[in-house]
Amino acid sequence: MNNKKTNEKEAAENTTIEQEEVEMSIGQEKQDESVIATSDELKTEELTEPQFSDDLDIEEPVVDEDLSVRVVTLESQVAELNDKSLRALAEAENVRRRAQRDKEDAVRFGIKNFAEGMLGVADNLSRALASIDPETRAKDQNLENILVGVEMVQKELMSTFERHGVIPIKALGEKFDPMQHEAMFEVEDKDTPSGTIAQVLEMGYILNGRTLRAAKVGITKGGPKDSDIVSKSSQKTLDTNESRTRDGQAAYETQADQQTTSGGTFDEEL
Repeated sequence: MNNKKTNEKEAAENTTIEQEEVEMSIGQEKQDESVIATSDELKTEELTEPQFSDDLDIEEPVVDEDLSVRVVTLESQVAELNDKSLRALAEAENVRRRAQRDKEDAVRFGIKNFAEGMLGVADNLSRALASIDPETRAKDQNLENILVGVEMVQKELMSTFERHGVIPIKALGEKFDPMQHEAMFEVEDKDTPSGTIAQVLEMGYILNGRTLRAAKVGITKGGPKDSDIVSKSSQKTLDTNESRTRDGQAAYETQADQQTTSGGTFDEEL
């Protein structure tokens, strides 16, 4: 029984040894095949190396074309960024100028509301002085003293207005200007050109060149137009020039006749 087990054990060991030898032989064969394949690949690379250099030569124009396209793209981007930069600088300059102009307007016209309120005071002073006729003032010395004080206040107020750029608008006898005058009524006058201011109801004022309050006026109508006045003036000038020419010609002819007469007298004496 023991001999039988010993034999089976030896047979199993022999089988295991045989399997290991077979596996070793198979591994050696695979290693040899890999070595052969590596050598074949090296030979193939050596054979195809000139072909690889040819491929590089063929692809060079493609690379140059890609570079030119890239340059064009970058140049367009630079031009776009440059345009945006210039526009941003221009916008910043416009903002700066606008802010400067707003600052100057605030300094020049900051007293607009206050000046408009003070115009009522000036109007009341003018009405107070206009309500008293000169004869009444001459009869009452006390009234005269009061009116002199009112005139001094009015004069000081107008001087203060002028120092701060508030100037009265000269309207009477001037041509109607819708930017400075407000027409309240029309007066029929055939001798005065149409649109001439004939009466001032309320004085207007200008604040630093800008109309603070338009003057309320009455204008004429029915008179000659500006074109008619210009044509009449031109005709009058022409008539005057012609008259001067005729007078000069007559004077010249008279002088010539005098010279001729004196010459004939001299001949007769001879």
